[in-house]
Amino acid sequence: MKITELWKKSDKQTISFELFPPRSEKAAERLEKSIDVLAGLKPDFASVTFGAGGSTRKGSFQLLEKIKVGKKLDVIGYFAGYGLGPEDITGVLNSYQELGIENILVVRGDIPQDDEGFTPHPHSFKHASSLMEYIRPKYNFCLGVAAYPEGHIEAESKEKDLEYLKLKVDQGAEYIITNYTYDNRFFYEFLDRCHALGINIPIVAGVMPIYSEKMMDSLARLCGATITADIRQGLGNLPEGDKEAVLNFGIEFAYRQCKDLLKSGVPGVHIYTMDRYKTVAAIVTRLRDEGFFNSDFQQ
Repeated sequence: MKITELWKKSDKQTISFELFPPRSEKAAERLEKSIDVLAGLKPDFASVTFGAGGSTRKGSFQLLEKIKVGKKLDVIGYFAGYGLGPEDITGVLNSYQELGIENILVVRGDIPQDDEGFTPHPHSFKHASSLMEYIRPKYNFCLGVAAYPEGHIEAESKEKDLEYLKLKVDQGAEYIITNYTYDNRFFYEFLDRCHALGINIPIVAGVMPIYSEKMMDSLARLCGATITADIRQGLGNLPEGDKEAVLNFGIEFAYRQCKDLLKSGVPGVHIYTMDRYKTVAAIVTRLRDEGFFNSDFQQ
């Protein structure tokens, strides 16, 4: 199913998850359990990331197949085109098409940091907008793009960043999934700026629960998310070294954040799971207990 069909129902709000291919045997074992639990939560769809420079090409395909075929869930395949030439791009997208994948999230992708010998293809696309322009006429995928409510970390300005988002929408993007913020005000301000610029496609809010302080700080540096004073104070009040307390704090914070977003009328929330299930299951269960997402859910 093309996921935009979900949001054509006026009262439909979606819950969805991001997963990524494992890079070790231990991670693979954890992912298997996560897939079983998360699929049991009956999300509307799941997305699978695509490593920088095509580094997880095989793993991404296998994970998409496992979720789509094995768990019978609708999926979005991320496609990060940086470093890949047109033949590689076509090869990956053709394989997704043959698998029956209908939804693609088009992103530039990060420059590989753990491969010193990596050399981008001379005809690689440097921007997601160029990749959109290449893909749209050739395929019938339901294409989405990413957005950054606080602005992309490499952007000249928020205004310029939004101009590029509008360009991608004009080139045929049908939905947007945002990077996470820890303060919903950034998201609401972003929505207002999008609407003012004539961007009116579904904008799904990305949510990143706090799994550990170390991970929170590391990811925030990478993507430019602001860690609020409330979070710092809340974590600072917890017993030192108490990992369970941090997880519970993260569950409560993300639950309240999702609830606020859903009450505001967002078309959906997309949880960045980091291939973990306990925190995500706790958040979604609490939201369902309050009546969110229950129209199509049967235990």
